Amino acid sequence: MTPLADIWTPIAYQGTGVRGTYFEGWYFKMVDPTTQHKLAVIPGVYRHKDRELDHAFIQTLNGTTGQSAYHRFPVEAFSAERGDLNVRIGANRFRADCVHLELETIQGELTFRGLKPWPVTALSPGVMGPFAFVPGMQCYHGVAGFDHAINGCLTWNGQLVDFTGGRGYIEKDWGRAFPRAYVWMQSNHYEREDISLMCSVATIPFAGTWFRGMAVGFWLEGTLYRFMTYTGASIERLFVSHDHVELTFEVGARGVVGGETPYSRYRLALVADRSEGGTLAAPEPVGMIERVVESMTARIHTRLTGITRGTQTVIFEDTGEHAGLEVSGTIEEIAEQG
Repeated sequence: MTPLADIWTPIAYQGTGVRGTYFEGWYFKMVDPTTQHKLAVIPGVYRHKDRELDHAFIQTLNGTTGQSAYHRFPVEAFSAERGDLNVRIGANRFRADCVHLELETIQGELTFRGLKPWPVTALSPGVMGPFAFVPGMQCYHGVAGFDHAINGCLTWNGQLVDFTGGRGYIEKDWGRAFPRAYVWMQSNHYEREDISLMCSVATIPFAGTWFRGMAVGFWLEGTLYRFMTYTGASIERLFVSHDHVELTFEVGARGVVGGETPYSRYRLALVADRSEGGTLAAPEPVGMIERVVESMTARIHTRLTGITRGTQTVIFEDTGEHAGLEVSGTIEEIAEQG
């Protein structure tokens, strides 16, 4: 069980004192200013009752070509500080404001400025809200940075790539395993900066059964619209086909943080165009298994509408480019298909 004090720093390592099968991983997405170079780096650790399966890892995904790599390290190569995101895996270091890489194909350091984490309060410590206090959930989620500026260069496959002026995003997962079925998408490349979307719908095991849970945050220039299970949000539509994904959510004014709430309800409609991607490993009870295909070239048409007394007002409408998209598992359990 995660120490209680760590719950209020969800971006930091949560595995201190946890026994049994456990994973924790951070997702750093970095896109250069030309948008020709898209890179996801996923450092993490996996622990199992069979100690031979214990190891640290760094996954990389070239979002342009779909090429992925899994770098495995002894579990002893992993170290993390409590209270903040500060992780080391061998000579590689990961912080909320910096990534330093010493991999065979990628070397260099990038710094981040202007991070916008998911707000943490006494009763709602981050994305998980009150579910953060529920021990033993299959998978927990956090957002360390919705959108931020990047500075620095990487030597990537022998080529010097300047990420200065590009945009970044950071999230994380921890727990026992990934959900049996889920849809996840993310973009912070809209026409204007300071706008970012994170959306996940998944099977959530709970008290011997399961439910279809949602974790959706739309950051719009300082205001966070939370379409969450615990904010009373509803899934109005979830449709998956071979070439696109459609989702529609609604929530009352309690879902809004950091801005005015002139409307009684809010609707978020998303249509994501699917594209080819690369294969990543995901944590399962039996180990880290290649089962996730992630695209970083998807597009997400995004429309946020305010509703009062039957009148609808479009607050925001644009298309998020260079989007991450995953559709994984027995998707028929949570979505209509066509």
